[in-house]
Amino acid sequence: MKPSNAIQERVFEFLNQYPPFNLIQEEKLRQLAAQVRVLYLEPEQVLFTQNDSAHAYFYVVRQGSVRLEHTADVEKPRLLDVCDEGDVFGVRALLAKKPYSSTATASEESLVYAIPIATFEPVLNTNAEVALYFAAGFAAGGTAQRQPTMHDTNKARIGLRTQVGHTQSPSLDEVVKVGTAKELTYCTQGTSIRLAAQIMSDKNSSFIVVVDAQQHPIGIITDTDLRKQVVAGPVAIQDPVEQIMSKPVVTIAPEPTMADALIAMIRNKVKHLCITQDGTINSKATRVLTEHDLLLAQGNNPAVLIAEIRQTKSVDSLPGIRDRAEELLQKYLEQEVNIAFVANIITEINDAIIVRALQHAEAIVGEPPLRYCWLSIGSEGREEQLLRTDQDNALVFENRHAAEEKEAQTYFTKLATIVNDVLVNCGLEKCPANMMASNPQWCQPLHVWEQYFYNWIHEPTEEALLHSSIFFDYRPVYGDYSLSRKLTDYIYQHIQKEKIFLPYLAKHALQSPPPLSFFRNFIVERGGEHKDEFDIKLRAMTPLIDAARVLTLDNRIAEENNTFKRFERLAKLEPQNAELYKEAAMAYEIMMRFRALSGLRNQNSGRYLNPNQLNKLERQALRNTFKPISDIQELLQVRFQLSYLG
Repeated sequence: MKPSNAIQERVFEFLNQYPPFNLIQEEKLRQLAAQVRVLYLEPEQVLFTQNDSAHAYFYVVRQGSVRLEHTADVEKPRLLDVCDEGDVFGVRALLAKKPYSSTATASEESLVYAIPIATFEPVLNTNAEVALYFAAGFAAGGTAQRQPTMHDTNKARIGLRTQVGHTQSPSLDEVVKVGTAKELTYCTQGTSIRLAAQIMSDKNSSFIVVVDAQQHPIGIITDTDLRKQVVAGPVAIQDPVEQIMSKPVVTIAPEPTMADALIAMIRNKVKHLCITQDGTINSKATRVLTEHDLLLAQGNNPAVLIAEIRQTKSVDSLPGIRDRAEELLQKYLEQEVNIAFVANIITEINDAIIVRALQHAEAIVGEPPLRYCWLSIGSEGREEQLLRTDQDNALVFENRHAAEEKEAQTYFTKLATIVNDVLVNCGLEKCPANMMASNPQWCQPLHVWEQYFYNWIHEPTEEALLHSSIFFDYRPVYGDYSLSRKLTDYIYQHIQKEKIFLPYLAKHALQSPPPLSFFRNFIVERGGEHKDEFDIKLRAMTPLIDAARVLTLDNRIAEENNTFKRFERLAKLEPQNAELYKEAAMAYEIMMRFRALSGLRNQNSGRYLNPNQLNKLERQALRNTFKPISDIQELLQVRFQLSYLG
């Protein structure tokens, strides 16, 4: 029985909100919606069992939640994921035509849409974006993910979702599928290094294959090659790609097993395998399998950590999970995974821990008396806290009469104290300056926060500018996000009214000079505990953070806190400065990587680097990231006419 037009329309409207369905043409999606079956599941009803033959459908949660568990041990099933509204599961039936690798059980009363595979397969075969979503998944760098909706007001951000089959480690004889659906990034012989680098950037790829006229692979260039031989080496960017490409290319046949791929990489000491039609260099290149793909395929999937955080019954287990996240960070950095992706992953894990801590705190102190929103500020607010540095947070709650607000503040400071303590146990130390929600000064109703920002904007004293540099980077993590949006609207209204604020904020951003001396030596600390060490945070990263913030406010770019994403947005809005902003974004990402590696190596915040411990290549690469700082600071000087401020 086909659904009525009304039901079909509701199915269409729902699917159109979520990937990969929002990547499908409207007419085709309506045709698909007409074939969808609506299933009602009672609590604890099993939809399919591990090792069951694949159904003729895969599934989307319409309402409720479905948990996926590995049930080899019936008495101790292992949770893999919890799927809720908009999440896709049961895709092994679609992709691999294999028995299910997990058991799907309704955690509560649930409505599930069953998508017929026979109807969906033509879409999968003709729509590259949809194919990439399913084949690569979020953890392999795909961009399709569920975005927060109005229904997420009281939930953490939920970007990290994965499909069945991507949450378990495959055996060594299983075919490696991850990453092989990506379009090949390639160029021909004689292409300039500049153009090859531009192709890599446009394709968001860390490598490019050099091919001959028959598209046979003859060489490969990676980000590492560009850094070593061009950025910090003698090769000019106008030279042909043959000058820096690695050759010969190590090739492998399509659909290699995990064991074959690992052995080929280890034996040849490479991190990229070129998949060709017959597995040799004498046939057409089709895909590239990376060490990153193998890392992810072996079960290093952050979605598993997220699921464990959400489902843990005791916050005592959170520190151990956060330790595993640090191990994941280490592996990602070793594999040179894109730093923006790494930052997103660690942010999602940190956010999940915060949300779980808040739920724990609410269970202790009772239901919140008023609507509230937990805000991450500082580096966590910018989604840049890779290492476990100190925590910075705040809390805003809704306006009421004074007595009610006072009572609510008492409740929320108790709540925040519990949360801050949980985060300390997870390795995130308390802020030395007490910039935390447990401090009543930073746990206030909306109107008080508006007054704070009013004072900072209209009376930009040095203290006000310091507070602005911290609190302007707030990001809502849990609660009623509308409170955060109201605060943002208020801020932009008053920045428009008080024209002098941004020039003063720009002047504040120039307090740290470019980090090289006249003789191109690193400006190091002259005394104290860190004598002769380089403060990468204060002298290199902060100038770019502050500049990006000012320019973002000037362009009225709301709700974008991440520094390199801010520069990417600015590059689109100001084409005349696009090259500078792109260089600044790249420089900041490199600095983040330097700091994270230093912190992991020395078991500290990574803030202070010893230049003498860096090799020549590392020193040169780091020096090259400093050039955009002086250029950005010069742009601020001219744009905001800072010479007139005195």
